[in-house]
Amino acid sequence: MNATSVPAPVLEARGLSFAVDRGRTFLLRQIDLGVQPGELHVIIGRNGAGKSTLMKVLTGELRPTEGLVDLWQTPLREHAPRRLARRRAVLAQHTDLHFDYCALEVVLLGRIPHQRNQVETEEDVTLAVDCLARVGLAGYEGRDYLTLSGGEQQRVHLARVLAQITPGSALPDDDAATAPLIFLDEPTSSLDLHHQNQVLEIARGLTRDRGATVIAVLHDLNLAARYADKITLLSAGRIVAGGTPDAVLREETLRNAFQHDVRVQRHPCLDCPLVISA
Repeated sequence: MNATSVPAPVLEARGLSFAVDRGRTFLLRQIDLGVQPGELHVIIGRNGAGKSTLMKVLTGELRPTEGLVDLWQTPLREHAPRRLARRRAVLAQHTDLHFDYCALEVVLLGRIPHQRNQVETEEDVTLAVDCLARVGLAGYEGRDYLTLSGGEQQRVHLARVLAQITPGSALPDDDAATAPLIFLDEPTSSLDLHHQNQVLEIARGLTRDRGATVIAVLHDLNLAARYADKITLLSAGRIVAGGTPDAVLREETLRNAFQHDVRVQRHPCLDCPLVISA
């Protein structure tokens, strides 16, 4: 690859629209989005802007009314589900789980795509234990999932996602060398200050150490400013700005999108914008 060439996007959306009410109400309109390998790409916008709808269309949970989604230059609908599950993981905004599983059993759900005949191995258990430790839940393996706090449950599911994108040896996998793609829909919503930053440090570590691509929906603009490589700003189902945090997090742009007065300064300790409610 020469110095001027650009790597092919991991994800590319072209002309995405999504309508409800028999096509009368559009939640997304003509979304064009490309996400590069190794990028931490954050989607922001006010409530009802279309963030979670866009994530559901990009992951295939919802079928677009118009447009296409490609993953690794192949249409999303053409990927074999199990093979895709070894390369791509999704942390949904809400995960309803009403069985009295222990935390380790929940994390082990992420290992199913890597298992031969759905047979759990010692390697699976070791990986799951390690993933719980990575999210700050070492020693929680036997805890009843239903007795955990909302934030702890959210971190258990993050550990499940980490377990899912970790290659194993049970199945020969020609995609093992492919850097994973991870979707995180509001991964910090139930977390305290420390754990919000921990989750995004984990995401940043995945992009740095494994070349992973992470697409995350965040409400906190300052977390987006600190951790994102690129930001996409949605308003009323359309992209109104996209680019680096410095390019997107501008006072006039944010005022128009959020209908709220803000000030944007340089962070006193970090080389990124600092958004202040005026």
